[in-house]
Amino acid sequence: MQPADLHWDPYDTVLDDDPHPTWKRMRDEAPVYRNDHFDFWALSRFADVEAASRDTATFSSSHGTVLELMGPHMVGSGQMIFMDPPEHTMYRQLVSRAFTPRRMAMLDDHVRDVSAELLDGLSGRATFDYVQDFAAQLPSRIISRLVGVPEDEREEQRINIDEMFHIDPERGMINDIAFLARVRVHEYLLDLVKRHQAAPSAFGDDMINVLIGSEITDDDGSTRRLTDEELVVFTLLLYVAGTETVMRLLGNAAVILAAHPDQRAELVADPSLIAGAVEELLRYEAPSPVQGRWVLRDTVVRGVSIPAGSRVLLLTGSAGRDEREYPDADRFDIRRDIRKHVTFGYGVHYCLGASLARTEGRIALEETLRRHPQWEVDPSRTVRQHTSTVRGWTEVGLSV
Repeated sequence: MQPADLHWDPYDTVLDDDPHPTWKRMRDEAPVYRNDHFDFWALSRFADVEAASRDTATFSSSHGTVLELMGPHMVGSGQMIFMDPPEHTMYRQLVSRAFTPRRMAMLDDHVRDVSAELLDGLSGRATFDYVQDFAAQLPSRIISRLVGVPEDEREEQRINIDEMFHIDPERGMINDIAFLARVRVHEYLLDLVKRHQAAPSAFGDDMINVLIGSEITDDDGSTRRLTDEELVVFTLLLYVAGTETVMRLLGNAAVILAAHPDQRAELVADPSLIAGAVEELLRYEAPSPVQGRWVLRDTVVRGVSIPAGSRVLLLTGSAGRDEREYPDADRFDIRRDIRKHVTFGYGVHYCLGASLARTEGRIALEETLRRHPQWEVDPSRTVRQHTSTVRGWTEVGLSV
């Protein structure tokens, strides 16, 4: 029996400001938490989140992974993130061609050049918005280039992608603003795919051209090229994910490092610590702390029966603070030895773009700390974004 006064609601903006005390109580007192009002279960301990992430035969992504969108209607959506093996495996192998080690290595210099350009453009300013002026711009430019979005079209699509995460106080992400933004991005990418098909040499070796030239094998053994709709769906997934995660990571970094100036000074003195600091930032504040799964068969977790057809939320944000996995878990420590975390997922749904996100995070912080060894956060110009799945800042006002 879970305590009557224990309440977690992914739509509660007050709780979302600091969910960690509630998540700690859930780990200790109700590791298999039940919310009757919104009809879901939640797993909050690291071991349980990791195990469920591995067990796609029980905890399926096929019915959606965002609470307010989950249901039977999501089956057959064609989106890789909403698939399970073996279908997911085939498409993942296809899309992974856009994230080869060679391709990622080629992006290093570009990430540094874009970081330097953006930060140098802020030179001489005593205050600026670290998210809107830098953290949102950097990953958008990088993933846009990887996808094949022309430079003069990138900013408009970045704004559209940001609006796709608009939250209505009553309906969450199911609202007209988010829906229409998704339609705009979908229509834009369909047009972009057709432009690539008409003149592939005009775009070069980008992800859309890679996907256009790829073949998949259907269940009957026949091979075919991707349809235009499949091309758009895959591109949309990678485009959106490649923009949002790094933006949240960097916004979190600005706030957390300002609250730990001694550790920030260590990073300035020894930039070789930054790669480890990125892992600690990801553990400490997960950019996407809630992942939904649909239970395909009756199961039992820690003695609690969860029936087939249930919605289960895997709290990766809570798992990162689980004392059973990380000693003194609520303490931020850039020198922590992190052998693994579940911030990028685990198992077959491990984030394809994790290596790119790590590269962007590391280089962005190197370039930031090189120019700004100290800063203060202005609470009056710092705004949190509240969603049921993504957590971070839309604005972080800095004084340097």
